[in-house]
Amino acid sequence: MIALTAHEIAEITGGALGGAVVDGLVLDGSVETDSRLVTPGSIFFALRGEVTDGHLFVDAAVSNGAALVVAEQPVEADVPTIVVDDGVVALSRLAAALVERVRRHGRLKVVGITGSNGKTSTKNMLRAILSDIAPTVAPEGSFNNHVGAPISMLRIDDSTEYLVVEMGAAGPGEIARLVDIARPDTGVVLKVGLAHAGGFGGIEGTRAAKAEMVTDLPESGTAVLNADDERVAGMASVTAARVVTFGQSPTADYRASDVDVTAGGTTFVFEHGDLRRRVALRILGEHHVMNALAALTVVGEWGVDLDRAATVLEGVARAERWRMELFEAPGGVAVVNDAYNASPDSVAAALKTLAQITPTDGRSIAVLGEMAELGEFARDEHDRIGRLVVRLNISQLIVVGQAARHIHMAAGLEGSWDGESLLVDTIDEAYDLLHPGLRTGDVVLVKSSKSAGLRFLGDRLAGVDA
Repeated sequence: MIALTAHEIAEITGGALGGAVVDGLVLDGSVETDSRLVTPGSIFFALRGEVTDGHLFVDAAVSNGAALVVAEQPVEADVPTIVVDDGVVALSRLAAALVERVRRHGRLKVVGITGSNGKTSTKNMLRAILSDIAPTVAPEGSFNNHVGAPISMLRIDDSTEYLVVEMGAAGPGEIARLVDIARPDTGVVLKVGLAHAGGFGGIEGTRAAKAEMVTDLPESGTAVLNADDERVAGMASVTAARVVTFGQSPTADYRASDVDVTAGGTTFVFEHGDLRRRVALRILGEHHVMNALAALTVVGEWGVDLDRAATVLEGVARAERWRMELFEAPGGVAVVNDAYNASPDSVAAALKTLAQITPTDGRSIAVLGEMAELGEFARDEHDRIGRLVVRLNISQLIVVGQAARHIHMAAGLEGSWDGESLLVDTIDEAYDLLHPGLRTGDVVLVKSSKSAGLRFLGDRLAGVDA
């Protein structure tokens, strides 16, 4: 974080400074909401959450070296404290002020990314490209909500030239609030799907929420839209910003063609203007072509050499931990661990990849768990995935957990199977059922929402530490 005094932070957040105030104290450490992540010099925001209350961990934060505590009630601490009405609002105000300050005094460019799928992968691709050019800040993991996104923004300093902000939402208005904090120069919308559909009331509610990324962009900004998704492409009509498109459509400004997926990675021909170049991604899955195109579109519009950017992308080893992560397990078995999150679209894409990369003499095995946060659409979407498994001619299906049982039931109704689909209650049962029978040439896909915990099963099958 750029250096600020405790008095400046109190003024920005609208809070009351008290406690062991030290005149002239300057703070430039990290901003944390988890006391376990606090290091000497950090600012600790004590926030109330659904599971616990950060005010209970003030002592732990101070013991770990917190130099300032921001809280919603008076707390006893041997460091300066700022009491605010709303900790999340205070965090947002601080992030907005610092982004604006660095933008005003430096060369900062900001890109915001949203979409039902692909946000984290696109963010990582952009971070790789931009970090090769100049100081860049992007969130670790999936810091993309009303707390995580501002914390990632607060990592900037006066040397930062590029800020990549991942913007997720579980309900209407959340992306708009993040856009208001970061004020992106460029806004990217990847896809409109049924991820978190329960919070939006359906696909049109999701479309409206994702459109918040571009509705408030200024005329001087750029809206980067997926030409292959009609709901995203239609957002051109609701933004004042200049519109640039990407996709496999011949009308897209940045295009991909001749896509090929193997166990070694994903290749495609990239076209823009006079440039036509084959790109060989090490990242697995056809769906990552769109993420790569989005990243190339952003940097291309920012004047980055596209050949250099494509070369950087070719060196990216994986999208993210537990996202289409390929392992060669003992005995010649391949394990694809893609169980960090799951939506109907991402599960369908992963299953298609499984079918594409399984050798003719091997078996394709899908281990699937619940797709969470689908609300009233949960039964139909799990049913659709079960039928897709059969239509893709997947060799074996193991469904883990009763919340995902409709995948198993639909697969049985779709095909004349005899034991190809099995339902178990626990991860241990799935492992015990599957592991002894694995043989050379098998490819195992493990896919579920994070809450189902199947990522740990994937690591276990692959023989790697979690």
